[in-house]
Amino acid sequence: MLRINLKILMVGYSEAEASLLYADLSKINIRIHYKAITDVKDIRAVFYENDWQVLICNHTEHSFNFMDALEIWKQIGRNVPFIIYSDEMNEVKAISAIHHGVHDYIYKGQVARLVLAIERELKDVETRRAKLQAESKVYRLAYYDDLTGFPKRNLFCEKITSILSKESNTDKLAAVYFIKIGRLPYINSTYGYNVGDMLIQQLSYRMSVYANSKCLLSRIESSKFAFFNCEVSSLADIQKFADRIMKMVSTPILINGFEFCATINIGVSVYPAHGSNVSMLLAIAEKTLSESQDNLRNSCRYFMNKVGETATRQLKLGEILRKAFLNNEFAVYYEPIVDLKTGDIKGTEAILRCNHPEIDLLSTSKFIALAYETGLILEIGKWMLKQACLQTKLWNEMGHGALSVTIGISSIELDQNQFVKYVKDVLVETGFAPNLLELKFTESFLQDAEISMNNLQELGGMGIKLSIDCYGTGGSAIGSLIKLPINSLKIDSALTSDLGIDSDNTAIVTAINALARSLGISVIAEGVATKEQFEYLCEIQCDYAQGNLFSEPIIAEDFLALLERRKTGTLS
Repeated sequence: MLRINLKILMVGYSEAEASLLYADLSKINIRIHYKAITDVKDIRAVFYENDWQVLICNHTEHSFNFMDALEIWKQIGRNVPFIIYSDEMNEVKAISAIHHGVHDYIYKGQVARLVLAIERELKDVETRRAKLQAESKVYRLAYYDDLTGFPKRNLFCEKITSILSKESNTDKLAAVYFIKIGRLPYINSTYGYNVGDMLIQQLSYRMSVYANSKCLLSRIESSKFAFFNCEVSSLADIQKFADRIMKMVSTPILINGFEFCATINIGVSVYPAHGSNVSMLLAIAEKTLSESQDNLRNSCRYFMNKVGETATRQLKLGEILRKAFLNNEFAVYYEPIVDLKTGDIKGTEAILRCNHPEIDLLSTSKFIALAYETGLILEIGKWMLKQACLQTKLWNEMGHGALSVTIGISSIELDQNQFVKYVKDVLVETGFAPNLLELKFTESFLQDAEISMNNLQELGGMGIKLSIDCYGTGGSAIGSLIKLPINSLKIDSALTSDLGIDSDNTAIVTAINALARSLGISVIAEGVATKEQFEYLCEIQCDYAQGNLFSEPIIAEDFLALLERRKTGTLS
């Protein structure tokens, strides 16, 4: 049963209407404390006046639209159920409301059902809260060392990658110090593991004095630690920091009446000379450390050897990619997306290419991975978005209808606080209509979508279309399609290539198409290369398709010629 003195905020209700609802609830022994507001602008201020547990919203077609209240509710971010209780009711409107984030839509007069909905949603709030607490604990265990509280290797690498991406266009130095505490196995076996743990904790406390946002510290494993210091401006600074670490550690430590003198060895690698990404810098620093084990204790050794052949090539490719971007050697290719009902080209997908021969030979996955490693992924994404919007707008102004453009975005881009702002800025600068822009992200990203939910909701609120790429291969939950403002699913070419041949893939494609249709979501089949595939997609009433049957990705000039030839709407 509902708790006593339930706190309900009633939005879009007059005081008289709210009193009637209060009376209805009282008749079934539900005691509530409520406040009624009629102006949606008052929601934000009133929300913080009390610890409201439920928001009940009115909806009328002409005087009060629930979407206005819902938008503010999302911005506030409070974990409070949002329930519509309205005279105006139909199935389409209810499904649309729930798709946008409303928890339930109930017709006025059905008080018993309203009570059940409130009970259900309050239980869900408790469940979500418990889940968040559990996830927080799991995150802590996954990313932080239990003994010292320092970031583990994975979080350490993520933070360094973020720093390097911001410094990618500068000439700044940085250094990785891989530190190994000596004699720890001997101390553990002689004095006990608890003494060894206390030694690690005290050494960690000493080293933490130097840790800050520009000088990161991590416990890599057992007796191994690492610093990443980007507060250095010369090789002399790099050596001074190593000296400070060794001096600090050499001071005796008193534990249980015993005095211990710890020893350390340090391996150092320097950014960007020894590597452009954290994995390479750590590997080189650790390799340097292992090569110095025969040296005296409390020693520091710098990497001087040549990097291995594979690593050298990766470094070379990274530099080529950076120079190619600075020298305007990138190009955007366009692949048509065809409406299977009419044969018209309804839009295009923008695909990045690099005119440098060594980069152009890389697969898409390796190309993107290289962009991540060099920190160029964000700059490349901004450039591509602007170019694609300008080009598509030009085609539309030339009389080729209202073509849309689809652009892939990475999880790093969507996780940036400024991502929505720079998309807005590009749309304003280019004058491109938001409803003609479609941003696609991979299905695997749905597992982490809650991190960037606000960005997704805001993009959808701007009228920008959102698409899940390669759907059917990532194993995401169907529930994600309802929670997220998804407009279309792109069926992976690995599934469409075997249509009519592989019964499993054919069944999957058919099921995805049926699911999408039931949710009001469009389906785009990728990799359509044969007439048989095309005919099957038409048979199951798939919405759109792209692939070599229509055209491979082509440069803008060739795409314009294709538009001119396809004005008749034929598929031949």
